[in-house]
Amino acid sequence: MALNRYRLRHLANKGHRGAHLAQNLLEKPDRLIGLILLGNNIVNLVASPLAAYLGYRLYGDVGIFSATVMFIVAVLIFAEVTPKTLAALHPEKFAFPASYIYTPLQYIAYPVVLLINAIANGLLKLVGININSQGLSSLSRDELRTVVKEAGSLIPSAHQDMLIGILDLESITVEDIMIPRNEVMGVDIDGDWESIRSQIVNAPFTRMPVYQENMDNIIGFIHLRKIFPRIVEDKITLKELKQNLREPYFIPEGTSLNRQLLNFQHEKRRIGLVVDEYGDIQGLVTLEDLLEEIVGEFTNDPATLMTDIHPQEDGSYVIDGSTHVRDVNKALQWKLNDNGPRTINGLVLEHLETIPETGTSVLIDGHPIEIVRMLNNSIRTVRIRPSVKIIKEPISS
Repeated sequence: MALNRYRLRHLANKGHRGAHLAQNLLEKPDRLIGLILLGNNIVNLVASPLAAYLGYRLYGDVGIFSATVMFIVAVLIFAEVTPKTLAALHPEKFAFPASYIYTPLQYIAYPVVLLINAIANGLLKLVGININSQGLSSLSRDELRTVVKEAGSLIPSAHQDMLIGILDLESITVEDIMIPRNEVMGVDIDGDWESIRSQIVNAPFTRMPVYQENMDNIIGFIHLRKIFPRIVEDKITLKELKQNLREPYFIPEGTSLNRQLLNFQHEKRRIGLVVDEYGDIQGLVTLEDLLEEIVGEFTNDPATLMTDIHPQEDGSYVIDGSTHVRDVNKALQWKLNDNGPRTINGLVLEHLETIPETGTSVLIDGHPIEIVRMLNNSIRTVRIRPSVKIIKEPISS
């Protein structure tokens, strides 16, 4: 009963004979328990009067009491506690050899075991217990997370993070990882041709959205590698540029990363625009952003990882207001609430319920937060200190 069912299934699938027999026995635990207890109780019931008889023959009436006490102690130590503790600590070493014995015994004692199980199962049904329900059919996502974290040295820490990242894909939405609209770099097709050419040549990305007049009117995505040689040589025209556009791809903001990964694969896409329930563009998400939730950042450069989070000499951090709360938590190992607003700006505004002034301080989830800079009714920069413990002293009368 102490066997790890998943390891047992793995060994049985690999052809381990003892594991296969043990798995078959555990498929009907009521019969296995009935068989074990039948043999256990037969031995105890036969040995008890035998010990009392031997004690009486050797020492008379006093021997009966002495033999009974010695029998109880011997059974508890040598037949119950010691062997069962040892077997619980090393279940495979005992269960696999024992399965070779229990399997034939199950057939030999089948009529008796069947009768005992019928009576016992009938009593269980009377109290509303379903004997056919499986106690260990599958693991939930949270249970799998616990298994991965407790794997220790069996799974490298980097692989543990990747597995946990995969488990988290269902609970994280594209809104949590998207590039906010105000940070999206796009090409205005109605702009000056020289500025368009300069923007494409100096673009840090492979794909960029193309719009007319404003970001609400996206007309497509341009794959810069396809046109880069011609635009460098100044041989491409505006008409040819438009012909190389691919129609825009839109993603509802509540889409989970797990679903979006499948959507990207099905649509053969690597980039999409996140829209809200009204169809307004909220941001942009790429396949790279999504994969980074599993494998981590693709760069190990601390300067790249902490572009919006700047540590200070006094132990505080100056953070850009548009930084995602999840990114701050991951980078600094904090526990700011990320179930509401996605950004630091939104987190502070929701807490204050008003537009603050520069210099305003607030305590959120134990972290003192100071507004360093405001711009257009938006918090641009904050200073956040590590969490502090608030000790409430009793008011003396």
